[in-house]
Amino acid sequence: MSKFGSYLKTKSFRNTLLLAIGSVIAIVLIAFFSLSFYTNHGSGIPVPKLKGLPIEKAIDILENQGFDYQVDSVYVGDADPGTVVEQDPDPGTNVKENRKIYLTMVTLKAPPVALPDIDQMPYIQAQATLQNAGLKVGDTTYRADIALNVVLEAKLAGQTLNTGQRIPKGSRIDLVLGDGVGASEVDVPDLINQDLDAVRFVLKNANLGIGTITYEGPITDSSNVVVVSQFPMKTDSLNKVSIGTKINLTVAQAKK
Repeated sequence: MSKFGSYLKTKSFRNTLLLAIGSVIAIVLIAFFSLSFYTNHGSGIPVPKLKGLPIEKAIDILENQGFDYQVDSVYVGDADPGTVVEQDPDPGTNVKENRKIYLTMVTLKAPPVALPDIDQMPYIQAQATLQNAGLKVGDTTYRADIALNVVLEAKLAGQTLNTGQRIPKGSRIDLVLGDGVGASEVDVPDLINQDLDAVRFVLKNANLGIGTITYEGPITDSSNVVVVSQFPMKTDSLNKVSIGTKINLTVAQAKK
């Protein structure tokens, strides 16, 4: 043990130790600089800024600069379809030639969503319901009705929509609202020879109700009956009734 301790104090051991440390450092430096030379460390092509560009223009830039690319799509309601909204790597990053650049663009076709049930819903509530469904409120118009600011009808591009109808996400829905005043009287509709389901729709739109329904003769198909008489009915002396008036109907089996 004493001989080993004496050896550690000799000049020969110190020289050997220094030589070993120097060899390790030299190997590390050689490996570092060799790797940097092999990989061209610090060199490369800066990634261009593509965010906000149309996807066609972004692809042209990448191809002209020798980059590979991969495109994914996402729906963004307030962005123009076909616009690049994300890129990886970030602009200005130095990368090697032929590096794959990942792009995310706004999808060209919005996914469909179902129109929620907003019939007879107050405007503020209907607005929130549409936003939760990924839709927007467009123009609002008013129609004579005793209900104030209540949704009477929803339209898209002038076409009336039904609850549950599939429409593109982000669409602007025009709303017809009640003006809270309405007319005190409405015209008596002529319902004779009309299908019962159609009559229900007509009376609802006229702010009238259905009174007693009387069936005349045998009914073999309840889904195919027509009105054969009504009360009150339109005459020279009676052409208007008060809002909410119930119309009594007599229906019969429709002829094939």
